[in-house]
Amino acid sequence: MPSGGIIAVDAAAKGMKLERYASGGALLLRRATSAKLVSAASHLLFRATVLATLALVFLFTLHYPSLLSRSFHLSAGGGDGSAGGAHSSSASHRSLLMSSSASASYGGAAWEKEVRRSARPSRDGGISVLVTGAAGFVGMHCSLALKARGDGVLGLDNFNSYYDPSLKRARQALLASRGVVVLDADINDGLLLEKLFDVAAFTHVLHLAAQAGVRYAMEAPQTYVASNVAGLVSVFEVAAKHADPQPAIVWASSSSVYGLNTDAPFSEDHRTDRPASLYAATKKAGEAIAHTYNHIYGLSITGLRFFTVYGPWGRPDMAYFFFARSIVAGEPITLFRAADGSDARRDFTYIDDVVKGCLGALDTAGRSTGSRSGKKSGPAPLRVYNLGNTSPVPVTRMVAILEKLLGKKANKRIVAMPSNGDVPFTHANVSHAAHDFGYRPTTSLEAGLRHFVDWFVNYYKLDTKIAKGARSAAADKPAKKKAAAAMSTLS
Repeated sequence: MPSGGIIAVDAAAKGMKLERYASGGALLLRRATSAKLVSAASHLLFRATVLATLALVFLFTLHYPSLLSRSFHLSAGGGDGSAGGAHSSSASHRSLLMSSSASASYGGAAWEKEVRRSARPSRDGGISVLVTGAAGFVGMHCSLALKARGDGVLGLDNFNSYYDPSLKRARQALLASRGVVVLDADINDGLLLEKLFDVAAFTHVLHLAAQAGVRYAMEAPQTYVASNVAGLVSVFEVAAKHADPQPAIVWASSSSVYGLNTDAPFSEDHRTDRPASLYAATKKAGEAIAHTYNHIYGLSITGLRFFTVYGPWGRPDMAYFFFARSIVAGEPITLFRAADGSDARRDFTYIDDVVKGCLGALDTAGRSTGSRSGKKSGPAPLRVYNLGNTSPVPVTRMVAILEKLLGKKANKRIVAMPSNGDVPFTHANVSHAAHDFGYRPTTSLEAGLRHFVDWFVNYYKLDTKIAKGARSAAADKPAKKKAAAAMSTLS
């Protein structure tokens, strides 16, 4: 081929390549532009999604627990030898670790002034107590008793939805009317706890916040670990390493730690290494953790093993409470029978007796011996006590008393006790508490349940005219017996 032809072909080929490159570049430019647009759109969509999510979280936090059921919900029993309506596993439940941090929202001169006012004793020699779980059953009653005798009290509660939060809010309102502030906060919020100890010089901590209930632990085990183990450690950490001086701590263990123990009555000297439920195991773990913080940091720590506490303003998940509700509503109740055919028995302990025990434990707690530097001046008190009534009563007897007080028969269903953490009986030996701080329970089950039913009927505004007559008749019987005895003596 002539050289001119070759040059022409090469030029044509180069022209075709240049066209390809040009067209390819334009295509690449279009693709790049399109990719940038897609990327920008994706970023905008992502940001919009994040903002929408944050908005939803904010709204949920703002309205919690109002978004939850405010109905008169009575959930699964609390280890008192009975079965209640099962606590729905799908129901909303905020554990102590899941609640929002309050440390960022609490603060300022006005807030600090209010905290100091509530925590300041009004009597000479009074103590200043941080009460966790203050909107709970025992927490409310202890806070009222402390305030009534002139002690300073500041409460803490996360108002979770294990049972109807509106009952906890009503307790909070009652405490507020007596001058006790209850903060809506979390024991796992270490920054807030540190801030509280910076603002107020608490001499004592009454740690009652916990996830209660034996059977619910099978549905939500992590909640028990978060509250009863992690929450306890959180309180101990701040008390040991931040508070100056260190406070003495009294905390709620449980009679459930006795587990499969068959020796009766239950003594603090008995073995507690065979828990029958996860709830019991977390409380037993708490006692071991208490030993550690006492040994290393010199914290004065007293554990109280409560035995089936009942009374006005009680917990709706406890048998006496939801039995009363079921009897009034005409709904069936389930009673457990032990393997040997006997009725389940519980050492029912009235709230006023338990409060006296808690205050006695606080008054005799002794000082902590550690400091923020990590050094301790010597051994500090480490104690554990039973707080019970010392007289186990068949649960069927408790139901019979409720039937009389409410003027209505229960629709009873008796079944074998399941292997879900319940035990056949509880029976407290309280000799150590009697010796060390004069603990002596005085309230009979009949008298205690009468006080509970009076509150129950009034609080829920129940129309029980027959029940009122039945309660009056029941209250008159002891008076008539005393009068008869007096007449007999005179004659």
